[in-house]
Amino acid sequence: DLAGSAPLPSTALMLGIPAALAGCPEIVLCTPPRADGSVDPAVLYAAARCGINRVFALGGVQAIAAMAFGTTSVPKCDKLFGPGNGFVTEAKRQVSMSEGGAAIDMPAGPSEVLVIADSGARAEFVAADLLSQAEHGRDSQVLLVSDDAAILQAVSDEIDCQLPRLPRRDVARGALDASRLVLVDSIDAAFDVSNAYAPEHLILALREPRRWLPRVESAGSIFLGDWAPEALGDYCSGTNHVLPTGGAARFTGGLSVSSFQVAITVQEVDARGIAAIGPCAVELASAEGLHAHGNAVSLRLEALA
Repeated sequence: DLAGSAPLPSTALMLGIPAALAGCPEIVLCTPPRADGSVDPAVLYAAARCGINRVFALGGVQAIAAMAFGTTSVPKCDKLFGPGNGFVTEAKRQVSMSEGGAAIDMPAGPSEVLVIADSGARAEFVAADLLSQAEHGRDSQVLLVSDDAAILQAVSDEIDCQLPRLPRRDVARGALDASRLVLVDSIDAAFDVSNAYAPEHLILALREPRRWLPRVESAGSIFLGDWAPEALGDYCSGTNHVLPTGGAARFTGGLSVSSFQVAITVQEVDARGIAAIGPCAVELASAEGLHAHGNAVSLRLEALA
């Protein structure tokens, strides 16, 4: 497939900005090289704006392996971030489970969008949104769910009209071959489909989209109404476009500053404190049969007597 064929300076920003805000002391960026072996200038500029000064012309599974385990030129990284195709996502999963490997942010790729549309949705808008994700790669998944057969047909017709005009039409066509138009009995039932699927992007092309928000249980990012195309989320709506895919939205959210930070807990206990909570620890340690645990506390309680 055309992995890495579209330079993504936006992704460099979506990753680099929160990393910089989190105070990461070292940030390494790998990006697929162009046909001549160079790195796209827009990606380099985005990296520079984020304070990233280590950029490698390297993409795909080999980039994941290099950053996870280190090479003579690419440093070993503690955590890997960013989206990719199915091979990249699987590589991230494998290194995260390997001894000496790296942690990962989330499964992020291939791209997904699910649109819930009612009879009042604008077919040309919905079709454009579906195609905007389909052009990412042939393994992208796009779904339209509606209770109105007429809007499903209208969107299908619009896709046929818009697709031939796209430079990446062959890529989008490959994704569309595995995509679905789903007819349901009601809009409420459409949310059952969406929640089971847990899409990366969920577009609510509904007349009162905010009223339906409580029905959303699982989604990476939500776009409300006819004037919120998913493409705005990719670039400039203020949310991060690195989002969970493959159903991972059921247990994790999108990338944020906290993704680049580690929470460390601290305990400081004085004599009054251990006198107050120590007996609880002794009791629990006894119940669990961990007598050395209890002894570490009871010795201190006895020293207070």
